[in-house]
Amino acid sequence: MESSIRDPSLAPEGHRKMDWAARHSPVLDAVRGRYLEDGSLRDLGVAICLPIEAKTARLADVLAGAGARVAVAAPLPFVVQDDVAAALVERGVTVFASSESPPEEADRDLERALDAATADGEALLIDDRAALVRIAHTTRRGLLPRIRGASEETTSGVAKLRAMERGGELRFPCIAANDARCKHLFDNRYGTGQSALEAIMHATNLMFGGKRMVVAGYGWCGRGIARYAAGLGARVVVCEVDPVRGLEAYADGFEVLPALEAAGTGEIFVTATGNKGVLGREHFARMRDGAVLANAGGVDVEIDVEALRASASEVRRARRDVEEFVMPDGRSLFLVGRGMVVNLTAGDGHPVEIMDLTFAIQALCAHRLANEGTSLSPSVHLLPREIDDEVARIKLEAVGMGIDEITPEQRDFLESWRE
Repeated sequence: MESSIRDPSLAPEGHRKMDWAARHSPVLDAVRGRYLEDGSLRDLGVAICLPIEAKTARLADVLAGAGARVAVAAPLPFVVQDDVAAALVERGVTVFASSESPPEEADRDLERALDAATADGEALLIDDRAALVRIAHTTRRGLLPRIRGASEETTSGVAKLRAMERGGELRFPCIAANDARCKHLFDNRYGTGQSALEAIMHATNLMFGGKRMVVAGYGWCGRGIARYAAGLGARVVVCEVDPVRGLEAYADGFEVLPALEAAGTGEIFVTATGNKGVLGREHFARMRDGAVLANAGGVDVEIDVEALRASASEVRRARRDVEEFVMPDGRSLFLVGRGMVVNLTAGDGHPVEIMDLTFAIQALCAHRLANEGTSLSPSVHLLPREIDDEVARIKLEAVGMGIDEITPEQRDFLESWRE
């Protein structure tokens, strides 16, 4: 099946981006050399649903180099870099993605990626928000016998997979790559913390110092956003539905308020909950003139953009990635990146070094499914701790650092109840 991209002539710039990512991906390089050259991925299909940018392309390139038949599509056109898509095609990867595709055609491209990966045999899935898994269980059910398993990149996607498992609907094993410590501790906290704020600053050209920032959600992503915002001098308010997380935010030095109360005083709002309708019509009605709204969570409906649009008397473009919503009372609210995941719609995504860890985890998930997928139950599986430890150890070696080894005496002390 032939690729479908916007413009093949853009490939040179895409190659430069991929080469930069490769230069800063020592962990993925080590995983390729130590594990992926065993031949287990040779002639196995891999369908990938991820934002198409340099780090994702690096993962696809590595898997293709290990002999896999890789097909890539994006969850939405807003997260497609056309130059990277063109470079991937030149490197032998099948790509179905264009930044100019209508959003409603995203599922069509994902279906084509599934079809391409399974055309000549079995395949693995590397998924974002369980999109490929959903399609395989609905419009492409005939492909289920060819799918050896999937690994899931996002918190919201893992939640959907667990819901499928509880309902008895899941038909193949899925590894919760997101739940690996080297993924959620680093990607969600440090990656989201830096890249979401970087995207908002770049899109608005505003400073954070002194401003009152409201962070909705204090999971790993929210923790990272609050931490980085405080480091930039923002006065951080956290909104939560979990009392323990709310108490944690308080102990970390942040004010904790219900969202409706925070709505009246916030200057910048960032959602990071993984749930819908976190900021809605009642919140917009209380917000001050000039408030900036952005979503850093993995669900594009955390901010009710439809309600925001319906509430406004006028909508106009303020900057390239910023829309201005003029309310009937004259206030203006500014939405960054269409209310979708802001670090990708208005930025370049997570730092390369963070995604090096995440995609090393994904490569090892693919390796495990290639070797053990047929023996795993059709349920949600955690990545073994020793794989997580190996990724962290490789990273420490790459930066010239190391850790101690526990002694036999220490292990005996920990494992014996008599001492």
